[in-house]
Formats: sequence, C-alpha cells, structure tokens
Amino acid sequence: MDLGFNLTEMFSAFVVLFAIIDILGCTPIFAGLSEKKKSFNAEKAAFFSLFIMLIFFFVGDGILSLFKLDVNSFAVAGSLVIFVVAIEMTFGIEVFKLDAPGGSATLIPVIFPMIAGPGVFTALLSLKAEYSSINIIVALVINMLIVYIVLRNIPLVEKIFGPSGLFILRKFFGIILLAISVKLFVSNISYLLTTQT
Repeated sequence: MDLGFNLTEMFSAFVVLFAIIDILGCTPIFAGLSEKKKSFNAEKAAFFSLFIMLIFFFVGDGILSLFKLDVNSFAVAGSLVIFVVAIEMTFGIEVFKLDAPGGSATLIPVIFPMIAGPGVFTALLSLKAEYSSINIIVALVINMLIVYIVLRNIPLVEKIFGPSGLFILRKFFGIILLAISVKLFVSNISYLLTTQT
C-alpha cells in the first residue's frame, strides 16, 4: 500500500465518510433541534467530533489488539455496519435510534451519535485496512469543514437543497455506500481467507 498522499484514495475515503456522516441528510434534524430550543455550537461540534475521531483512528488498533483482533477482521465486521447504514439511507429504515436526553444538543446528539457515531468509527478502521492514513485524515478534515459550514448555515442549506433535494442526496449516497460496503467486505474477506490457507 502506498504510504504517500493519493488524490484518488483521499476522494474515495471522503465519499465514504461524507455518506456515513450524512450531514446534509441530517439537516432537518438539526433544524428541528433549533425549533425545540435545543442549542448547539457549530465550532465545538466540528472540532470535538474531529478530535474524537482522530483519537479513535490512532488508538483503534490498540483497542482491537486487546481483543486479539486485526484491522482486516474489523473491516469485515465494519463493512456489515456500513451496509446497514446504507440500507437505512436507501430504504428509510431506522436501525440506529436517536433517543438522547434533553439539554444542550452539542454533545448529544450532535457530536454523538449524529457526527462521530458508531458508523464513522467503524468506517475509519475499515478504511485503514485499505488506504494510507494521510489520505483518510485529509478526507476526515475536509468532511469536518463541511460539517462546520452546514451547522453554521442550517436555514440556508435547507433553502438551497429543499426537502426533495436532501431526500435525493440521501438516497444517492446510500446506494454509493452500499457499493463501498460490498467492496470492503469482499477485499478484506478475500485477504483473510488467503492468509488462513
């Protein structure tokens, strides 16, 4: 695997993370939080989400080693989680329920689980089995910049895309994510089967 920066890898990682974070698809939820007087801070949400995800990205392997797991095995399991997220997006089926308590919404539910949720953690380590770290980190930083811009401009984003536009984007990225989850599963299960024989 090439350890240097690769635009194609970075773009692929960007698409995966963008689809899983689904910041545009979550815009109506953020707007609903504002209407319910549940405040959230865009700067803190983007910064702490990035911070949490970077920590997990670098220590995730250590966590896996505690359970005697490797990244490829995790990537196979992760591809299944990503597949479920894609099914949610494509068919409108709710699997990961959002039932966080009230109060300030910056930490819960904006940072966790909506931005830095289980699906993103899974994707980060799954991507690590496929791509160079620098490409994933750049993709993650760009995603967090987009998250910040969207959170700062919820009414404008809703006005630009409209309900139909957001719906179409969500379905489109759901299908892309389905294909990516299948690719992750096949490549990593093939590697594991090859090394076991």
